Amino acid sequence: MDQELKQGDRMPAFTLPGADGGAVSSETFQGKPMIVYFYPKDNTPGCTKEACGFRDLYQDFENAEAVVVGISKDSPRSHRNFREKHDLPFLLLSDESGEVCERFGVWRLKKNYGRESMGIVRSTFLVDGDGIIVRAYRNVKVEGHVEQVLADLRAMKEE
Repeated sequence: MDQELKQGDRMPAFTLPGADGGAVSSETFQGKPMIVYFYPKDNTPGCTKEACGFRDLYQDFENAEAVVVGISKDSPRSHRNFREKHDLPFLLLSDESGEVCERFGVWRLKKNYGRESMGIVRSTFLVDGDGIIVRAYRNVKVEGHVEQVLADLRAMKEE
């Protein structure tokens, strides 16, 4: 079992293709807080609800000078369609190889209706401007999650 990242750990650096195909590096955002959220699949009900939650509060995250990044194993083209369909203003990055998912410890054995399979466990990481994980949210329930991340970001900025 791979190691789970936790509060106080340094976020692994990554470079992944974005929805428009160009490479995006986490180091680009050094000095800014980041919300890095991992989700199973574009255009599924829970993932759409979560993405729209970040969209609806995006201005609040921007006002806190934070970067929001969504990551799944979907292709850049799938991300582009998802972004356009739901008017998502933040970055969606494609980890088709699953390497970044594994480094963050979100690629796990999941059980669904008695069947086991590997997949992304919905997870979010609140990272400070120095690249340190302030909060790791695991097995995220979508309802109220985005609001909690925003509240934690604001509390972090006040410290």
